[in-house]
Formats: sequence, C-alpha cells, structure tokens
Amino acid sequence: MATIVSTLFISLDGVVEIDPAWHFPYFDENMGAAVGEDYEDVDVMVLGRVTYDSFAGAWPEREAAGGDDATFAAQLGDVRKVVATRGSQDLGWRNVETLQGDLVEAVTALKADPTIGKILIAGSISVVQQLLAAGLVDQLSLFVHPVAARHGKRLFDEGEPIYPLRLLRSDIFPTGVARMVYAPSELPGSETYDDVTDKVPGASDS
Repeated sequence: MATIVSTLFISLDGVVEIDPAWHFPYFDENMGAAVGEDYEDVDVMVLGRVTYDSFAGAWPEREAAGGDDATFAAQLGDVRKVVATRGSQDLGWRNVETLQGDLVEAVTALKADPTIGKILIAGSISVVQQLLAAGLVDQLSLFVHPVAARHGKRLFDEGEPIYPLRLLRSDIFPTGVARMVYAPSELPGSETYDDVTDKVPGASDS
C-alpha cells in the first residue's frame, strides 16, 4: 500500500494559495532541504491542473537552462505525473498522463498498486481537499510561514466535521518557518471543561 504525502506552503491563517510576495522571502536553504525530503523516493506525483500548468510552464525551461535548479527540474521531469484534469489535450511534458475517471477511485487504485511506494501531491489544493475528505492522505507536510496572508484559498474550509491530526515531526527554521508533518488521527479523548478543571493554572494550589 503506497503512502500518500501532501506537501504545501501555508500561511498562519491557513492560506495555501501561494503569493510569491509572502513565500519567497522565507525560502532559505533549510526550507529547500526539507522540500527536497518530501520529493525523495517519489514514484508518482498527483497534480491538479492549475499546479501542473504552473510546473510545466517553468520547470522544463529551468532544466534546459542548466542553472542551480536544473537537477531538481530534471527530477520533476523524470517522475511519473498523473494530472487531474477534464481536458484531453497534450499536456506537453514527459512522463505525464491524464487521470482517468473519478479522482478518489483513481487515487485509491494507485495507492493499492504494489509497485508504488510513495505518492506525492504537490500543491493542488482541490485535489488535497478531496483526498483528505476521502481519508486517503497519510501525511500532511505543511511549511507554515510566519505571516497572515489575509486572502486566498484555505486548506480547510468552514464546515463539518472537524479534522483531527497527529503531529509526526516538527522543524523550526531560522526564518521562523515551521515545518509540521501531520497524520490523520482521532481526537485524544472526549473530555469537557469539567473534566480538566484540575489542570487549569493554579488548580494545584487550591
């Protein structure tokens, strides 16, 4: 069974629709190394159409240019990419295919493929939201920027039910960015305020 990892840049107020104005000032070598970890040993990338178009519009040219980011660009080009799109036109990059049929059903099939060990969802907000709702995401790798974006699409919209998470790992970078890796979980209990009054500040003194 493959592990599905979602990697996202996110603001303190939950915005995952990246604005370069608040993202790149915090991107240092520590974040670069951590992002690289998310992309290690990836067998398949699942991308929404907007994220795919962003990648395909930049990374092939960066690979050809041979600059500092050419190695990462080649890595993105070489990996198998499955794009959730209603279009049937040529997607214009190597190792890319269109996701066939229903998103949840198709990703469930990929997850069950014994030849696949790791599936990465980069960005692709609507894809992540649908797969979280279906219980298919195993890890959320969130790079929390110390900024309130104040506009843009959020990872978790208002609604029900709540979505508990369990912290697997945390790293704090000198820029103030916190990398938080979570897994879906259950609430740790069903306590109410009356159950925790002995834990409030000063309770042990009374």
